[in-house]
Amino acid sequence: MIKQFTSANELHFYINDLKSSGKKVGFVPTMGALHDGHMSLISTAMIHNDVVVCSIFVNPKQFNNPDDLEKYPRTVDEDLKLLDQHNCQIVFVPTVNEIYPEEVNKVYDFGPLATQMEGEHRPGHFNGMAIVVKRLFDIVSPNRAYFGEKDFQQLVIVRKLVEIEQMSVEVIGCPISREKSGLAMSSRNKLLSERQKNDASLIFKELTEVSYQFTTNLEKMNEVLAASIARLNMIQDFEVEYLSLVDINTLLAYKEEIIKGSPHLFIAVKVGKVRLIDNLPIIV
Repeated sequence: MIKQFTSANELHFYINDLKSSGKKVGFVPTMGALHDGHMSLISTAMIHNDVVVCSIFVNPKQFNNPDDLEKYPRTVDEDLKLLDQHNCQIVFVPTVNEIYPEEVNKVYDFGPLATQMEGEHRPGHFNGMAIVVKRLFDIVSPNRAYFGEKDFQQLVIVRKLVEIEQMSVEVIGCPISREKSGLAMSSRNKLLSERQKNDASLIFKELTEVSYQFTTNLEKMNEVLAASIARLNMIQDFEVEYLSLVDINTLLAYKEEIIKGSPHLFIAVKVGKVRLIDNLPIIV
């Protein structure tokens, strides 16, 4: 039976007791509305650790759009059942006041990592994300923490956060979980109509096509990216925010003459009122 905590202090002391007895603790932070992608993180964490903790907390500090925060799916009862079915031992479901008993106004400098792509289109998002991750790491004090690579830019910034704050937690990225159509699994998919969800599978197909074009048509990649954006924007309810080809180490625009071997595609698309992101490495 899963053990549920709502108190940060109670969870912290409980975890410390486990660690003092030699237990290794894995941590999967989530915002709930759990799906098979989250469960893959739980399963991976269970392989490498004695105890797995999952948190469910919709963090208001990482939403620059209040409407997006309000509409974010919340399915706690279903989430708890799913975690129990997958043998997750501990779940942390705090209130906002429990996470932020006092106002936190820390501002992090992640440099160019936080100014591209999501950072450009969601100002303040990564700082708010970093604040809550630091708080959760302090509460749970895990040996390892697991993040999905769908939010790859977030993963890179969490690793930078651990470096800045000198925290002793290993941050592990896990592969994107996809539906049979290729659509990246996301809590936001629950907000799509059936037609929109079917159409959204074209996002991954475009990434795959652009990846192929990279290996055959590198000198015209700007035109390839523009054509891909145009095709997606022709689909009903679609609006591409960005389709970027970057170097995965720096998240800066890929320059073939300067950087070799690490190109990566990132995309954000509004499908109606639902914002979806995805990414794909290019094998060269």
